[in-house]
Amino acid sequence: MKIERLLQPRILASSINVKNPIVMAPMTTFSGNPDGTVSEAELSYYKARSKGVGIVITAATYVSLSGKGFPGQFAAYDNSFLPGLKKLAEAIKGEGALAILQIFHGGRMAIPADIPDGQTISASAVAPERPGAMTPREMTQAEIQDTIKAFGETAKLAIEAGFDGVEIHGANTYLLQQFFSPHSNRRKDHWGGNVEKRMNFPLAIIAEVKKVVKENASDSFIVGYRFSPEEMENPGITLDDTLLFIDILANQGLSYLHSSIMDFWQSSMRDTKTTSPIICKILDKIHGRVPFIGVGSIHTPEDAIKALDSGVDFISLGREIIMDPEWALKVQSGKISEIRTTLSKTQEKELDIPAPLWNAIINTPGWFPITE
Repeated sequence: MKIERLLQPRILASSINVKNPIVMAPMTTFSGNPDGTVSEAELSYYKARSKGVGIVITAATYVSLSGKGFPGQFAAYDNSFLPGLKKLAEAIKGEGALAILQIFHGGRMAIPADIPDGQTISASAVAPERPGAMTPREMTQAEIQDTIKAFGETAKLAIEAGFDGVEIHGANTYLLQQFFSPHSNRRKDHWGGNVEKRMNFPLAIIAEVKKVVKENASDSFIVGYRFSPEEMENPGITLDDTLLFIDILANQGLSYLHSSIMDFWQSSMRDTKTTSPIICKILDKIHGRVPFIGVGSIHTPEDAIKALDSGVDFISLGREIIMDPEWALKVQSGKISEIRTTLSKTQEKELDIPAPLWNAIINTPGWFPITE
């Protein structure tokens, strides 16, 4: 009977029917075309992985030329990208899943060689703590407003392309997190200072996206927000900072919140004296006000059921869906023992994994369990 919990329909944002609580997590493929359009290999990859799951959240797409964060990242900053985005939405929805486009700007983590003038931008002129990192230029007031508008324009493209929603990417050290972080944001104006002021930029983007959605889409269009609970830099985002932010986010009329952590049950990275799972603190703070998607090393159906028992509304699977595109279908058909938990070096074509992503997997020791 417990397996039934992974098959039961869910309601998102009070009116959106989702066939089950299994979400394909957003993961970059490095596989877009050189001109930033969606590639045929990506369409095949997403089509294969949209079978059985309730929701697919795409890899992050960048909202302006200055925001490209990955080699082979597909773009969505003007109408020229609309045909490919339409094909992507159709590939996902054609298999019965809801299609959500993750929208993002890399900020100081963008690729210098791939952005205008080769100069990264961010909340402040503070370099990331990594070898050889460029010091970004502090964004002007005009650039901040232009970027807010760009998120809205990309949300409009998502609507026109037929996506069911967008996820605003506020996690994983990218621009929205950079404004929230005391490490990367040293501003003293409206956009920085105390923790409440550091929320202003992501909240302005949420407001702009919601405004565009209200003007151009139905009430069933999904707007989610993803966040990272902590960062290791000093000064850096603390769990207390994030809980304050979650308290505000939960009242923004969002369709869901989505954490980004490596292990669903992990405790604080910064406060080693606290051993209780971060996820429990997040759920306590949300207090049922907005649906929550949990993530992190959920490998088996048993792991997924245990995660749902914590009180999260949905669970997102990343590496698991790459290794086994039919993960959800095998749960539904009772073939749990057949769920693939390792990758063989011979399975690239069989699993519809684009070559750039396959090469990243094979050449990143410890990322995936790989067999010969």
